[in-house]
Amino acid sequence: MTSKRTLLSAMALAVALTAGMTATLDSTASAGTTLKASAAEKGRYFGAAVATGKLSDSQYVGILNREFNSVVAENEMKWDATEPQQGRFSYTGGDRLVSHARANGMSVRGHALLWHAQQPGWAQSLSGSALRNAAINHVTQVASHFRGQIHSWDVVNEAFADGGGGGRRDSNLQRTGNDWIEAAFRAARAADPGAKLCYNDYNTDGVNAKSTGVYNMVRDFKARGVPIDCVGFQSHLGTSLPGDYQANLQRFADLGVDVQITELDVMKGANQANIYAAVTRSCLAVSRCNGITVWGVRDSDSWRGTDDALLFDRSGNKKPAYTAVLNALNEGGNPPSTPPPGLPVDTSAWYLLVNRNSGKALDVYNLATNDGARISQWTRNGGANQQWQFVDSGGGYYRLKSRHSGKVLDVYNFSTSDAAAIVQWSDGNGTNQQFRLAESAGGYVRVINRNSGKAVEVQGASTSDGANVVQYTDWGGNNQQWQLIRIG
Repeated sequence: MTSKRTLLSAMALAVALTAGMTATLDSTASAGTTLKASAAEKGRYFGAAVATGKLSDSQYVGILNREFNSVVAENEMKWDATEPQQGRFSYTGGDRLVSHARANGMSVRGHALLWHAQQPGWAQSLSGSALRNAAINHVTQVASHFRGQIHSWDVVNEAFADGGGGGRRDSNLQRTGNDWIEAAFRAARAADPGAKLCYNDYNTDGVNAKSTGVYNMVRDFKARGVPIDCVGFQSHLGTSLPGDYQANLQRFADLGVDVQITELDVMKGANQANIYAAVTRSCLAVSRCNGITVWGVRDSDSWRGTDDALLFDRSGNKKPAYTAVLNALNEGGNPPSTPPPGLPVDTSAWYLLVNRNSGKALDVYNLATNDGARISQWTRNGGANQQWQFVDSGGGYYRLKSRHSGKVLDVYNFSTSDAAAIVQWSDGNGTNQQFRLAESAGGYVRVINRNSGKAVEVQGASTSDGANVVQYTDWGGNNQQWQLIRIG
């Protein structure tokens, strides 16, 4: 360890300890050669809808693992799949997808807790308070089962009607009372406080009556404190894209929610590649657009049949649309400084902390929730156990709170020794739980403990998943430098 530390120290750039800080993506990063790599460089994910039955298809899995860093279940997490009989739950398909995602450094979108379609027969036979109680129990049970493993949940799917009215869809769920969506979101937040909670719909891609109806609901929810974090735009597109597509995303983002492209596919034809590129550029232009999910991998996997609406053809080859998306990602600008130079960190935001040496994220190991659980680095997947919020302790110091566990970073037992373990612990606001940010070159920071004065580092400059995070004398090495990437 000593020789590696000496070598890295000699290579480290000079550092300046300043009150202000810049946290941007490194402008010198090379262009990504896969969708996931390029999207990650822009602080986004690029995902695909997955049918778990195809995880035995080597070509399918090869493309999935190479190109995508987020997955969503096509059907395995819907009501009919997860609760086929009332009160009897089945998570086989969903668990298989989550396991695959975890093993391959992917985040998971949950789809969908409540929807008027694909309800089990027993739920279709219910009405009134019996259906409402069953629906809320379903939300609670499923979200609790996957707690800490889901980046974003589509809590409610397709609850607004088509046409020019902008009102709710007439469904058995709507007939239980107009507050059913609010009740679902509140139940989901209680069951999984770390997941982003989204409303998801189709034909809302431009500014129209339907999208405005959703907009008004979201605005009302935000005003009344109903827990909603994001809006999903399915974006099942034909041969054109609404001219106000980006403006529509932005108006929702201006309400204080994230936006996500959740089920993208585009009709074949001369304009397919251009539309894919335009959607990608729109997401990059809206700072609160978390990422893009395409609804399938190859054209042969698409629900749209002969529309050939995806990025890979039926033989698994990259189409011109793939190249257009990759180019749009690589040409896009880096995310804005988070926070801007000279300003304190945003204590209302959630961040990933990505190590400069390894490119891996600060991670609560194995999704632990107990006091004393170790902190490691892991391939970036955007999971709640990789998301951190800065809680102000005053005097330029912060506690770093895990979105997954609610616990904070802690130097174990108030140690002041080199190589002392960094763990998570219940928030006691002790000096061993308080850290300041010291600026390094290229938009990176060191994280310095108040009690010991030492820096948070990846032990031994490891680049492996699961490597320990410890404290060590502040020497400015790359393994002590962290990039803050705001994700919500």
